[in-house]
Amino acid sequence: MGEARVSTTRRKTRSIALQVLYEADAVGREWPLVLERRVEQESLTPSARVFAHNLIEGVLNNRTKIDTIISDFAPSWPITQMAIVDRNILRMAIYEMILGGDTPPKVAINEAVELAKVFGSDSSPRFVNGVLGSVMETTKT
Repeated sequence: MGEARVSTTRRKTRSIALQVLYEADAVGREWPLVLERRVEQESLTPSARVFAHNLIEGVLNNRTKIDTIISDFAPSWPITQMAIVDRNILRMAIYEMILGGDTPPKVAINEAVELAKVFGSDSSPRFVNGVLGSVMETTKT
């Protein structure tokens, strides 16, 4: 039961992190202020707040590297022309898969696909899964 709760909390927290990244990307708002507002609205636990903060900060601090990876695996879709929600889902998942260190790649991909189902277009889940599956295959050690 505890593991299911952690998973649900992490999924909710990823959803909030995506919304913060989207708002920062789309309209250039300062992400810490956006996160603080979302934390208050959603009544996140302290551990969920830390997870969201670390995920957002990790994505933004490594955005150039992450965007290069996305561009390598989705060359037909320039990052600037990609749907904002799709590119931020990919950024979060790639950060978790490669740079974050504590999320198994299959979990990161599954979570990204679930976010794409909720926030993306009809084609987003397939697109996200395809890009992340290729990233995972290439980065296996």
